[in-house]
Amino acid sequence: MEDLFSQSPNDPAGRIAFLSKELDRHNRLYYTEAQPEISDAEYDVLFRELEDLEKAHPDLADPNSPTQRVGGEPLEGFQQRQHLIPMLSIDDVFKEEEVKLFFRRLQKNLNTERISLTVEPKIDGVAVTLIYRNGKLDYAATRGDGSRGDDVTANVRTIRSLPLTLGDTAPALLEIRGEVYMPNAEFAKLNEQRDEQGLPTFANPRNSTAGTLKQLDPKAVAERPLAVLAHGLGAHEGIKFDTEDDFHALLDRYEIPRNKPVWHVDTLDGVLKTIRELDQLRHDLPYQTDGAVIKVSSFAKRTTLGATSRAPRWAAAFKYPPEQKTTLLRDISVQVGRTGILTPVAELEPVPLSGTTVSRATLHNESFIQERDIRLDDTVLVHKAGEIIPEILSVDTTKRPSGSKPFSLHDHLGGKCPACSAPIELRKNAVKKDGEDYLVLTWWCGNFECPAQAVTRMKHFAQRKALDLDGLGESVAVKLVESAMARSPLDLFELTEETLADLLLEPAKLQSGEESKPRRFGEKKAAGLLSSLQKARTEQPLSKWIFAMGIPHVGESSSKELSRLHEQLTDLADSDTLKTIREITILESEQREISPRNKDNPPKDDEEKEERQAAFTQLKERIAALNDSLTSKKISPDVGPVASASVLAFFASEAGQHVLQRLTKLNINPRSDNYFPDPSSAGADAPFAGKTFVITGTLSGGRDDFKSLIEKNGGKVTGSVSKNTSYVLAGEGGGSKRDKAEKLGVEILDEEGLTKLLS
Repeated sequence: MEDLFSQSPNDPAGRIAFLSKELDRHNRLYYTEAQPEISDAEYDVLFRELEDLEKAHPDLADPNSPTQRVGGEPLEGFQQRQHLIPMLSIDDVFKEEEVKLFFRRLQKNLNTERISLTVEPKIDGVAVTLIYRNGKLDYAATRGDGSRGDDVTANVRTIRSLPLTLGDTAPALLEIRGEVYMPNAEFAKLNEQRDEQGLPTFANPRNSTAGTLKQLDPKAVAERPLAVLAHGLGAHEGIKFDTEDDFHALLDRYEIPRNKPVWHVDTLDGVLKTIRELDQLRHDLPYQTDGAVIKVSSFAKRTTLGATSRAPRWAAAFKYPPEQKTTLLRDISVQVGRTGILTPVAELEPVPLSGTTVSRATLHNESFIQERDIRLDDTVLVHKAGEIIPEILSVDTTKRPSGSKPFSLHDHLGGKCPACSAPIELRKNAVKKDGEDYLVLTWWCGNFECPAQAVTRMKHFAQRKALDLDGLGESVAVKLVESAMARSPLDLFELTEETLADLLLEPAKLQSGEESKPRRFGEKKAAGLLSSLQKARTEQPLSKWIFAMGIPHVGESSSKELSRLHEQLTDLADSDTLKTIREITILESEQREISPRNKDNPPKDDEEKEERQAAFTQLKERIAALNDSLTSKKISPDVGPVASASVLAFFASEAGQHVLQRLTKLNINPRSDNYFPDPSSAGADAPFAGKTFVITGTLSGGRDDFKSLIEKNGGKVTGSVSKNTSYVLAGEGGGSKRDKAEKLGVEILDEEGLTKLLS
């Protein structure tokens, strides 16, 4: 391999070109060929160097650079692209008899008995077209209506298995049709994460892929594990193909991932035999399939056969019927997720389904059980969501035992967490599902020291936005928990350098593919972690401690606002401010209920109407008085009724009280570094007081540094530009936010302008 540091530091263009090529090669080795040559850490070094060079030399940055894999600025919306040639659908057939009719039509129209055909899996993904011009990805678009589709280039660039450049030998124009999909294993992991967050799960990988491609924030797309497989040819110049095999050879030459396996047949019996064979094999493929695509191999014969207004006559897609089975639900067990969510699991009478024996199926949450009225000893219809995750579709109530009772997870567990016996709590999360408002009911364990949540809690506790604990990553957290050295984040403050240094970590993978011996954490890393723990104990401000505790509905922004309103951590537990916010919410709910104008609960007569009007007026006056008591505090929307109720509930719980007791024992009571309960009487002279900023583009320092600078000087940073935005701080490539600021007449600052404004 070429020396990674062979380029001259005085030749940034050459170095950028070399790093881009090298990173593309390592992406291919890792994501396509599964044969990495370097470690993740070595890859990160090269990646960061390229990022730094592109920031220092923005004129040399390339939209197809490997750094674009992580996503750029959020989009304002998707532009439309006119397809170079229409993106047609493929006619579906559902029975072998229909396959026979398709084959006979080919024989008749081509006037031949034997026809060279290919058969390949039908990927259940999202159809896209990829346009390469002179060897570089120009744009990517969805199928849309077949004539026009959404430009999803920024999102497709984040797919690491897709080459963004093809080299100098590529044709002037090459249009590749394919499917963007989510691998089965990654889909299952994503749904598990959504379950743990109390969010609705995706029905299948195609559903999750479509939802991801519609994201306007490419950074969010980059966090989702999308992949792409090519299967069709569109417009092209400067190259000729005779058969499907010629096209596949070109894809292989340019290392564009393509659909496999591909069968070659020339008789009807061969087609039917292959369809049946694929039905057995497809369950072992790493992506979801729902059929077999049959295509005429010869491009000349395809031209002869032509197409209808919606589909080519030279191809057909055989759709496999979904497999569903009935079985008995023997019991419901409950798993405690790493975030504290309780997930019910159906224990089933084992049943063969889609190539495996299924004995368990996720029940997701209380809402899922209630909607389907699932009960113990029910006969249930089971399928695999997306052919992957076992799930209960429905209940056969005609076979329900007499005396059956609706299932209650709370009663089933006696109201206690199965991992730590702490009281469990019901949370309601309003979300959008299929465009409709949907209420998800989930049970949680809120115990900060629940052992089932230990690893996740420690990771959150240690991250930079929280207490910034040096050297405490997931692998270290796992070993601390496994070795019983720390069962909760607060246990970390009782570790000693001697015991921590002797902690054995998992073996590392060597470049040869072999594993090293278990690694010792060591004195140096132990000293670093203990030093950062001491800093957390004495120097980290209240806002970081609040965020580190992982209280539901309390993020980074609300942690900072809570810190402004409270001087020390113990003040939060009995906060009059939070109690007032909570009381206002309760009274507003009562006010809506008793309103004489409530259409869902109208007064019975004039007498009741008068009584309710009087009570309504009293509540209105009480709410106004409470709001007046908060006016001077100018509380940000980041601390609303949901966050206030969550903080009070956390510290009032048995688990929260235990946390306070342990902190007292450890002599830890973090104090605010921005305590400012009344902005009207203090801090109004801060340089950016009352000003709202939006940050966009590439800046010399990290965005977090500029965000922190603005906030420390009284300003507020938001994510989108509006007429209420005071300034937009724009670096190189400000894009859509800069454009919107210009349209709205919002002042745009560069870094020098921000410095002048501050002074």
